[in-house]
This record gives sequence, C-alpha cells and structure tokens, in this order.
Amino acid sequence: MINIEYPPPSFKMKEENGKEYIFDSFRKLWIRLTPEEWVRQNFLNYLVTVKKYPASLIAVEKEINLHELKRRCDIIVYKKEQPWMIVECKEMNVAINNAVIDQVLSYNQSLNTEYLIITNGNTSYGLATKNKVALTTLPDY
Repeated sequence: MINIEYPPPSFKMKEENGKEYIFDSFRKLWIRLTPEEWVRQNFLNYLVTVKKYPASLIAVEKEINLHELKRRCDIIVYKKEQPWMIVECKEMNVAINNAVIDQVLSYNQSLNTEYLIITNGNTSYGLATKNKVALTTLPDY
C-alpha cells in the first residue's frame, strides 16, 4: 500500500443550478464535482504539488483504444513522450478489488506503462510492471 498525505485543497469551485463544479486545470474545464472527481483532483494535486510531476505531461480522462473498444484512463503520466504511469481513481466508498485491478491491467495492455496506481482517495496501491513489485511510495519523476 502507498501512504499518501494530500496537501490542503485549493480548488476553484462553483455552484450552478444546484450542482457543484470544480475547475480542472489540466483539461481547462469546469467539471461536475462527483465523488470520483474529488479523488481524481486531489490525486492530481498531490502529483504536481508534492511529487513535483510536470503538469504538462499529465493527461486526464485520456481516451485509449482497447482492442476495438474506446476507454478512458483517469490519469496518464508521460515520460520521454511515452505513457509512463496509469492512475485509476475510484470514489472513496468503492473498494479496490479484483475488478478494479483488472480494469487498470486491461488499460496497460494498450499503454504498456512502467507503473500502475489505483486509488480511492483513502487507499492507494501501486505496481512496478517491469519487475512486478508492489510499491510502497510513488516513484519520483
């Protein structure tokens, strides 16, 4: 398991027609604030603020082709112009189980990254794919 200490959030938020929105600085869009989006935005903030990953090399909700299906990865971090890490986010009350693991593994069939991360905001797990070692910390960029 990876222990993540999230920095205090400093997000732009607004309410319209009784619905909350959060500004996604990566997609440059106001996004409906769902429980999963809250986890995703906090994890992105952690990657950039704490781990110092370059924001310009992070893609959010990136469409990929998986066999003949189109899927969307929550977060892809690039290094040397190649996908380097996949992060799959779930809302806080969703257990990280085999279905979630299978989901991120299927995405990696298409992307072949060095790292896979799964988080629900409370619990985070990671795998170094080359040597199949469980991570206890996120790798430095």
